[in-house]
This record gives sequence, structure tokens and C-alpha cells, in this order.
Amino acid sequence: MEKRFRIYVYEEGDPPIFHNAPCYGILGLEGIFINDMEISGFRTMDPEKAHVYFLPFSIITLINYVFTGTANWEPMYNTVRDYINVINQKYPYWNRSLGADHLMFACHDWGPAISRSIPHLYKNSIRALCNANTSEGFKLSRDVSLPEIYLPHGTTEGLLGGPSPSVRTILVFFSGGVHGYIREVLLKHWENKTEDGVKIQKYLPKGENYYTQVRKSKYCICASGWEVASPRMVEALYMGCVPVLVKDDYAKPFSDVLNWDTFSVDIPTRRIPQLKDILMAIPQRKYIRLQRNGVRVRRHFVVNLPPKRYDVFHMILHSIWLRRLDIHIRDIK
Repeated sequence: MEKRFRIYVYEEGDPPIFHNAPCYGILGLEGIFINDMEISGFRTMDPEKAHVYFLPFSIITLINYVFTGTANWEPMYNTVRDYINVINQKYPYWNRSLGADHLMFACHDWGPAISRSIPHLYKNSIRALCNANTSEGFKLSRDVSLPEIYLPHGTTEGLLGGPSPSVRTILVFFSGGVHGYIREVLLKHWENKTEDGVKIQKYLPKGENYYTQVRKSKYCICASGWEVASPRMVEALYMGCVPVLVKDDYAKPFSDVLNWDTFSVDIPTRRIPQLKDILMAIPQRKYIRLQRNGVRVRRHFVVNLPPKRYDVFHMILHSIWLRRLDIHIRDIK
């Protein structure tokens, strides 16, 4: 991939809506990817040598600068449609493949809905999405699942590393608001329970630090909120806590090459009442393997500035590359 794969970034469009997005916070991966692609060795300035064509708009900036704050999303839809019309008139590549070798990148929950307003973008293009919900049109064979990564200050400073399993005193931890059905069920059954090792609550008491609790815990609940994506999964991996995924219809990031069963635990929503029993039934040796494997795969979720081999930027590109290999332009109708 490193030797062959090349992406052409369309130069059309002006900031702040194009070629620009915030690089910090819960949706910072959008801006980081846009910036990394602008300077990446995977970028080619010759569109004839490209395998993929990147549409450098950001859902976040569409919302910040185009969205009117009403139920009318047409201005955002029209902005993306107009952009595709511009490149379609200037270049042959969109028409040649009906968008199949084109890439959009979105961490905001509205990314899938906005893509749906342009039929070829939704049906044909490679959509790299944090909101990777297979019940809402996410296609495993074509789309790319992105990890949602919370970077409070735009870097991983202070987020990486944690104590060994032997000093983790909390069996399972979760703290968060009632955002969506799954969290409602979780908190209904487990909020403020006094059972040993279970620390599940809406909000931490004053003076307690969220990351400190993650580092004290063996297992960390990564439950869907309003949508399937959540930064808790990556936070757990960053800090050496085994992620417990409580999500329906979620396409896990990088599952083409990573076996999630070796470093995480899946618990179906219907089994939330048995949460503690399920985790207690995991032998200590297996827990140690899960935790150590999580530490090993952590580098694939780390944001480096600039990017380094095998980090999250390269893993995303590898996922895009794999999907591009399955596209035969002449077959697109």
C-alpha cells in the first residue's frame, strides 16, 4: 500500500467549509485527517495517478457555517451537491465511476444523512464514518468505520498509558448521561448499585476524575449513545482498560485486520442485566490476555502529529485501500 496507493485531494473549494475543520474535541478526527491528507506522501498532485479522489468537505464546518439551526437541511445538501457538480464539470473522474472511487470523511453523526442526499455518494462512494451503523445503510464491503477519538486539546498528551491489571480495583466502570435506549437500560439496571467492583453512574461525584476511574478499572463500558459511535472505546484502549462494547448494529473499526474478540468483550443489549455475571465468569488468565492485547493494538488507534506507520491515520488509509481494491470502474453502471 505505501508504495502504490495514491489519493488525489480536490483543490476546489475554500475554507472554512472545505479543506478545513477543527482538530480537537470529540470530532477532531475530521480536521486531523483533512490536514494530514494535505501534506501526506499518499497524496498525488496528478489525478491521473490517483486510485481514490478525496472530497475535502467537513460535516462539522457545514453545520457551523451553513446549517441555519432549523429542520431545513437543504442548504447543507445543496452545498455538497454544488461541490460535486463543480468537480464533475471540471474533471472526468466522478462520471467515470459514478463516484465509486471517491471518498468522503465524516465523524459527525449527521454524515450518513447528508451523504444520503446525493444518491451516487450514498450508494457508490467510499464513506469513512464514525457513525458506522449497519442498520442505517453502512456497508461493510464499501464503507470504512472510523474510531471516534476524543482529543480535548488536539493531541493524545495525558491520554496514553495506565497501571498494570494487578492494581486495578474496579471490575467495571461507566459514567455518562442517558443518551439513547441502550444507556437507559444500562443505568436502569446498574446505576449506583453497591455491588463490589461495579461503578456505573450518570455523573461522577465532584472531585473524581473520569480518566482516573478508567485507569482504576479492569473493564470499561462502551455503550452507544444517541448513535453507535463513542470515544469511550478508544479511551479504554488508550488507558489499558478492556472495552466492553454494548452496541447494536455497530461495524467495528479496522475489523478487516484486527480481531476484536482478542482485546474486547461484546455484550448484547438484552444481556445488560447479566453484565456483572458475564464479566466475573471471564477467567483471570483470559482477562490478562485481553488487557495485554489491548495494549498491543493501541498504537493502531493513536493520533500522531505528523502520522507514523501503523497509527490511526495509516489504519484508515489501509481500510480505504482494501475497499478500493474491490472496485472495478468499468463495472459501475
